[in-house]
Amino acid sequence: MKKITMLTALAFFAMNAFAQDLTSKKGEPYLPEADDWAISFDAVPFMNYAGNLFSGSTSSNPSPGANWVNPGYMTITGKMFMDETTAYRGTVRLGFNSGKVTEKINDASVTTPPTFPNASPQKDDVWKHSERAIGIGGGIEMRRGKTRLQGFYGGEVMIWMSGEKNTFTYGNAISTATPIITPAASTDFGATATSTGSNVTGVTDPFGNAARITEDKPGSTFGFGVRGFIGAEYFIFSKIAIGAEYGWGIGFSSTGAGSQSMESIGGSPISVGSMTVETGKSSGFGLDTDINEGTGSGTISLKATFHF
Repeated sequence: MKKITMLTALAFFAMNAFAQDLTSKKGEPYLPEADDWAISFDAVPFMNYAGNLFSGSTSSNPSPGANWVNPGYMTITGKMFMDETTAYRGTVRLGFNSGKVTEKINDASVTTPPTFPNASPQKDDVWKHSERAIGIGGGIEMRRGKTRLQGFYGGEVMIWMSGEKNTFTYGNAISTATPIITPAASTDFGATATSTGSNVTGVTDPFGNAARITEDKPGSTFGFGVRGFIGAEYFIFSKIAIGAEYGWGIGFSSTGAGSQSMESIGGSPISVGSMTVETGKSSGFGLDTDINEGTGSGTISLKATFHF
């Protein structure tokens, strides 16, 4: 009887020690539970910061900043746990941006040089830019493991769309008096104002005449991906895990034809003309492995996931 009692006590202490391994000193569970939510970030800055604390380096060790799990997609990645071993995964990006830039240009209709202290009359060249980037994905994750080291696997799908539009309004009209564009056209709105990199410099119409762009609409891109994944994570603190995953899947993307509207001087007799030309389109298909979340090749080696 005494031997049985000792075995029972040992079994109790062993079970208690195992339970403590999954509970912090404050009694908080390490592992996620039903109805928990989670969100992931790039773990590398945090790991570098912790490593530098013990490296003995005399250089500065700035505090880590949060970054996307996959910078190329800039999506918010999260989970919702149905129970301790099953979670729904969600990925979303809803980006809509617009901007306006106004630059001053001398009034080309004024040919008399200004006299001090009067400034030259000016007009406005205006660039308006808008863009959108939408990515939505979802999947299911299954988990296994009885310690703070947890394995997981599952599948997910994702779709994404993107596009942009640039319009240019010039204060000075093109003149037929000379076969060149008026001084207003010397204004380029940044190195990446349009898909060609310029709205004036180096722009020609299909007839080889110097031109300036009035509207640029690159083709919209649509993509679709399906992937399976498997990975592992270790809970370093209560509800905070460091992990990584491998994925394998297929992806398809298609970019439609775009268009550029421009104005130029040409013809015989010479005249001012406006025209719209169509730009090319493309599509692609891939079947490959990846690392961490996303339908393309990830660039983050570790990710940190916070559960709450």
